[in-house]
Amino acid sequence: MSRTSPHTHHQRGEVSRRGLLKTAGGLTAALALGAGAAASTAGAAPATFTHPGMLHNWGDINRAKVRVAAGDDPWLSGWNRLTANSHSQSTWTPRPQATVIRGGTGENYGLLYNDIAAAYQNALRWQVAGTEANARCAADILNAWSSTLTTVTGNADRFLAAGIYGWQFANAAELMRGYSGFDLARFQRMMVEVFYPLNNQFLTGHNDACITNYWANWDLCNMASVMAIGILTDDGAKYDQAVTYFKSGAGNGSIAHAVPYLHTDSDGYALGQWQESGRDQGHTVMGMGQMGAICEMAWNQGDDLYSYDGRRFMKAAQYVAKYNLGSTVPFTTYTWGSGQNCAQQTQTVISSASRGQVRPVWAMLHYHYNRRLYLDDKYISQMCFSVAPEGGGGDYGSTSGGYDQLGFGTLMYAK
Repeated sequence: MSRTSPHTHHQRGEVSRRGLLKTAGGLTAALALGAGAAASTAGAAPATFTHPGMLHNWGDINRAKVRVAAGDDPWLSGWNRLTANSHSQSTWTPRPQATVIRGGTGENYGLLYNDIAAAYQNALRWQVAGTEANARCAADILNAWSSTLTTVTGNADRFLAAGIYGWQFANAAELMRGYSGFDLARFQRMMVEVFYPLNNQFLTGHNDACITNYWANWDLCNMASVMAIGILTDDGAKYDQAVTYFKSGAGNGSIAHAVPYLHTDSDGYALGQWQESGRDQGHTVMGMGQMGAICEMAWNQGDDLYSYDGRRFMKAAQYVAKYNLGSTVPFTTYTWGSGQNCAQQTQTVISSASRGQVRPVWAMLHYHYNRRLYLDDKYISQMCFSVAPEGGGGDYGSTSGGYDQLGFGTLMYAK
């Protein structure tokens, strides 16, 4: 049963107020049922989901529309990056597959991530400029895949594919919601039947490995997919599953495990050591994008995960930005159990591998912490402007890392 609301633009104050009302309602219900119900009820999903309500709400879309039309920067520069990308052209031809393989023999998942980038970018062009050809192209890509794809498989990497491409696919679909040429119901069915089972299987079983074996990003992309599918299908239970895991999940993607140690630098800035910092910086910056997507989607549904646990995620983003800008950061030895028998592994220093790698993940974080909340986000801010204007899939190389984030944050988040 769909609980969608009409396309109304919720003012920010209204969203946070709804969050307060939601909590108040949960507490009232808990008092009626007994104290034990408080934990599950207070954090419940919104009674009515906001649409569009994933990476972009109506306010974001309208601002980009007005600013680009007026020729204002930095929006115009962001728009020019979008329109110059080969994936955003309305002539893009989808290449849907019945089976997508990531990891092992017969890999073909590049077809999927290229088509998702094209669907998202064409959807953005339609939303911002109203171009019918882009809408038709995006709908054609989404429809082609929802009528064809039945299986995502491969070695353990199949869980990465189900997670990353799950939340991204759902975001493209959310932008096309309400377009007459898009078969939303069939797409929703594909997300629930093909992507969600793998997302859920990973978060609950971790591929039968030691709970700390998989890096934070594995949990994060699957959490993001569960949340996005929950929003796309108006499924409160799935949305709650993702929020609950963010706050208290057993694996490395939950906030306390993803940011295991807190530090303060000599200038007094609070920093949070990221779980993958001793591994390499490419995956660490990827984590900023995956956790950022979860926080932004939740924000657009009235939940503030960005500030959860003393703004722990902001501290991590400051840490990652500072190190990747070339400065030194403190590092506490990180020890974890690996494999199936939890064999102990240790990292004693931060990794300089792929240090400074550019990924389009910073605008979302800067414009949230600095322009919505008016906080001093020194390092995030410097990183944001050093990589602006942000592009998207196709602008950062042809391998999967260049497609781990949808991008175009300058266009969609600048305030």
